[in-house]
Amino acid sequence: MIEPTLNYVTCPGPAVRTADAPERSEHRMAYWEWNATGNPVHPHVIVCVHGLTRQGRDFDVLARALAPHARVICPDVAGRGRSEWLADPLHYAVPQYALDMLMLLQHLQAQAPLQTLDWIGTSMGGLIGMALAGQAQLPLPVPIRRLVLNDVGPTLEWAALQRIGSYVGQPVRFASVEEAAATLRVISAGFGPHTDAEWRALTEPMLTPLPDGGLGLHYDPAIGVALRGMTREEAEQGQTLMWQLYDQITAQTLLLRGEQSDLLTAATAQAMQERGPRAQCVVLANVGHAPTLVSADQVAVVRDFVLAQE
Repeated sequence: MIEPTLNYVTCPGPAVRTADAPERSEHRMAYWEWNATGNPVHPHVIVCVHGLTRQGRDFDVLARALAPHARVICPDVAGRGRSEWLADPLHYAVPQYALDMLMLLQHLQAQAPLQTLDWIGTSMGGLIGMALAGQAQLPLPVPIRRLVLNDVGPTLEWAALQRIGSYVGQPVRFASVEEAAATLRVISAGFGPHTDAEWRALTEPMLTPLPDGGLGLHYDPAIGVALRGMTREEAEQGQTLMWQLYDQITAQTLLLRGEQSDLLTAATAQAMQERGPRAQCVVLANVGHAPTLVSADQVAVVRDFVLAQE
């Protein structure tokens, strides 16, 4: 079975100082690359970006389905997974993430010119995708051709943001992978039904060893600082900006909405079909926020959209 390779790109913005790393003005972002095309520098690149508390290995199942056709790049956004933590918690926001992704794309372009670029973004990853696809002046190697927004849009429900902010960054300790999987399954009930094997595969990359022998979550607890400090008025201002970006998107766009999602309402999804890129919308039954793109039907929807002939 194909497995990914772990790679790194250097991005501007200081990382947290550690005993092993002196103070510096940049941080390293990790990314997982899947490629079964037979061409290590295949010109078709598909970038898959995860949600707020997740990491790049969330896309393992989807990446295996896409890897025979393209280079599939799954970053660990700064502060998550194998990436370094940021020195300033307030930099855990879309502008920094979008800058990091520009550096990643330029890094890939330097390896070999890109001809086709597609973007698959779950929740936060979709917001980053909108920020990049909605600004024609950005120095992307090539424009984003197809954009998949997984249960995310310009308007995010305030109650759902508060729900997410209530648990992000809270200290946790698990005695075992099994305990972690059971706890995260409750917190992430919106992800929908999964087999035990599927859920364990989604859980294991989320964990990191603790000094006392237990297990903690892989991300910097400070990723929740900006979210918890945001006022409702600031959230509404951000939504106005995101709608401006959305309306400027020219990429062919697919919107996935969990039928039970509390973050992306049916009304917002309808508006996204009527303005901007006029997204094609697929509603996924028995799922809330956010679909994991693990089940065969979800993988098929994304694969068929991204790999469809022009």
